[in-house]
Amino acid sequence: MMTEVTDDLEPAPLRVVPADTAPFADVEAVFGTKGDPAHCWCQWYKIPGSDWRRFGDEALSDRLEAQLHSPGAGPGLLAYDGDVPVGWCAVELRANLTRLKRTRIVADHTPNPDLDEPEIWSVSCFVVPRAYRRRGVGRALAEAAVEFARANGGRIVEGYAIDPTKREKIPAADLFHGTVSMFVDAGFTEVARPNPDRAIMQLRLRD
Repeated sequence: MMTEVTDDLEPAPLRVVPADTAPFADVEAVFGTKGDPAHCWCQWYKIPGSDWRRFGDEALSDRLEAQLHSPGAGPGLLAYDGDVPVGWCAVELRANLTRLKRTRIVADHTPNPDLDEPEIWSVSCFVVPRAYRRRGVGRALAEAAVEFARANGGRIVEGYAIDPTKREKIPAADLFHGTVSMFVDAGFTEVARPNPDRAIMQLRLRD
C-alpha cells in the first residue's frame, strides 16, 4: 500500500508507506535519539506496566524492529517528504495493545469494550520530528492509517485524541496521541469524551 496526500502548506505531496517496507534506519531517523519517542519506540501500549522498567532503549528498539518483520499487517506507517522520512504513525489491531485493558480512559469509555474484539484497529501514536511539524504530516499519516486498516480487513478504526482547545498549554510530548482536529480531518467522529481534553475517536470502515 502507498498513499499520497497533498499537504496544503507544501507544494510537494507526502508519501506514506507501511513501515515494514522501509529500511529500519528510516524508522530510527524519525524516532531520533532524544525525547520520548527514543525511549518508547511505540512499545508503551504493548508492555504491562510491571514489566516496563526491565527494558532499555535498545531493547525497545529491537522489539519494534522485530514487530515490523513479524507476519501480519502493521504496526506502523512512515511518511516521506521526497526521500526524507518525516513521520511515523502506529496503526495495528487494537487487541495487540495489551496495556489498553488497564488504561481506564479507553477501557471504561470505548463503545466497544471487548478490547480483544477482532477487526478493530487502533491509531495510537504519532511521531513527527520537530523540523517537520505544522506541515500536515500528522494529518497525512492519519488519513493513510484509515486506508491501511481498511485494506487489512478492519471494521472500525479508533484513536485516543488530545483536544488542545481544552487546555491552556499542551506539552509537545502529550501530542503523540494525535489531536481531535487531525482525526476529524481524516473522517473520524468523537464517540466518547472521558476527560475534557481527551476524546475517543472512531471511524466505521464497514458493517
